[in-house]
Amino acid sequence: MQTKNQKEVIVSELSDKLKGAKAVVFSDFKGLTMKDMVALRKELRAEGISLKVVKKTLINIALKNAGIEADVLKMEGQIAVAVSPKDEVAAAKIMSKFSKLNDKLKVTGGVLEGKAINTDEVIALSKLPSKDELLAKFVGTINAPVSNFVRVLSGNLSGFVRVLKAVAEKK
Repeated sequence: MQTKNQKEVIVSELSDKLKGAKAVVFSDFKGLTMKDMVALRKELRAEGISLKVVKKTLINIALKNAGIEADVLKMEGQIAVAVSPKDEVAAAKIMSKFSKLNDKLKVTGGVLEGKAINTDEVIALSKLPSKDELLAKFVGTINAPVSNFVRVLSGNLSGFVRVLKAVAEKK
């Protein structure tokens, strides 16, 4: 059993993480094996996302301290909190994908921009492209006209060079 001081430290650390988070995903992990939990944590850690397993009452206190209006006590099962400090969709993508592969993990809700979102909204969020994917598409869209213009110019130049070579061969 944790002492009051230990609980206060857990709440303050979680509150700090929640304040700086772009997105948070809550999930019920009841029945998940340790091997699966380690694999999930490893996948989340690769994206810079932390996964915490804390009592619901402590999560609620941390949410209130962070200024987020969400009630974890209404969620069923044992709740794990995935906190994404950089990307809005990464945590939702990983948790949704993992819940499809393993029926023991169930996404139960989340927080986006300080507002509580339900399970369906987390699933919808997971289907959006990430910030990096959007930037790559944007750069590709900007680069396409420039690339086409360069190809047209090089085609004209290579045609001109071929004409000059033909004239030189005739003389």
